[in-house]
Amino acid sequence: MTTVTELYWDPIDEEIDDDPYPVWKRLRDEAPLYRNDRYGFWALSRYADVEAAHRDPATYSSAHGTVLELMDHDMSAAGQIIFMDPPAHTTLRALVSRAFTPRRVGGLEDAVRAICAELLDPLVDAGEFDYIQDFAAQVPSRVIARLVGVPEEEREEQRHNIDAIFHIEPGAGMLNEVSLNAQIALHVYLAGLIERKREQPGDDLISLLIGSSIVDEDGVERQLTDDELANFTTLLFTAGTETVMRLLGNAAVLLAEHPDQRADLVAHPDVIPNAIEELLRFEPPSPVQGRYTTRDVELHGQTVPAGSKVLLVTGSAGRDEREYGPDADRFDVRRHFRQHVSFGYGIHFCVGANLARVEGRIALEETFKRFPTWQVVPGGTVRQHTSTVRGYSQVRIAPGS
Repeated sequence: MTTVTELYWDPIDEEIDDDPYPVWKRLRDEAPLYRNDRYGFWALSRYADVEAAHRDPATYSSAHGTVLELMDHDMSAAGQIIFMDPPAHTTLRALVSRAFTPRRVGGLEDAVRAICAELLDPLVDAGEFDYIQDFAAQVPSRVIARLVGVPEEEREEQRHNIDAIFHIEPGAGMLNEVSLNAQIALHVYLAGLIERKREQPGDDLISLLIGSSIVDEDGVERQLTDDELANFTTLLFTAGTETVMRLLGNAAVLLAEHPDQRADLVAHPDVIPNAIEELLRFEPPSPVQGRYTTRDVELHGQTVPAGSKVLLVTGSAGRDEREYGPDADRFDVRRHFRQHVSFGYGIHFCVGANLARVEGRIALEETFKRFPTWQVVPGGTVRQHTSTVRGYSQVRIAPGS
């Protein structure tokens, strides 16, 4: 006799987060509009619903934040572009996009490859090592720090602050002393760096933003305030470090579990860009995004009232059989599909997506050159639990195994 357990999901439960995919499949099949009364949110888990919500920012607002623990308050005044709706979002998005032009991102390729070589070469004869802390966490941190304008000797301390921001505690999520202190420390550091850049500007994001102006909602041209500058750089520095680190950590684990596909990529590096998209679909670094309804919404025979918290479960959408076919739960580096929503969609599509793709591609290329095979050391993985970002903080690998 089969016992059917009660369907329950929340993004803070660490046991569920270890392997949420069976629960997410049940959400898609049994409760595509799911209600969690404990934390007071609704959840959308099917691809079509998640995509439609991303395309409708007028209904699904970001002004209450995108992280469950923060959504009880209006966050639009926090100065974070991901917590804004149009027209404020439109104005600031156009400004920030100047830092991620194809020319600027393309110009970073040699630097990314040099960083990868510098980190990987000493590990060739080192035996087993931590692919996350020795490599995957370092690459995006160094690249985004260079782009932002953080001096080389100050980058490692700020990387550790960023790691601490995503510290989670049971029942409280990211609303805890460790996370809050790290957020303050990073903000204070970047505010001081902005002052230094005012005196000595360079070819970096902070200097670009300092010298730029925007036209506000009243039609008045002005420069960004110090708080806006610090908030922008905090967001880009944090997101630019965390998500690519998770992507590469997931790649190390998945490719060890699928050695035939890893061998395919080693032999055919031209397939790596497609493998990056499959990694993002199959194991998205940011599988949950929050929204706040501005009106009543009718979905799946129920009404989501205006003023409700709604979680868009990107991680579930990427495995939806309705979009990706009956083998959606199978990892395939040669899979061809229309698109995924792991970078978001619509007006909040990740501004650094192209940079993340470049970093991921080059990091795998350089890894394969030195380590065409590896195994994950038994007991060598540590998962970092948060309500919005999912991945590993440690992946110890043994090359040549």
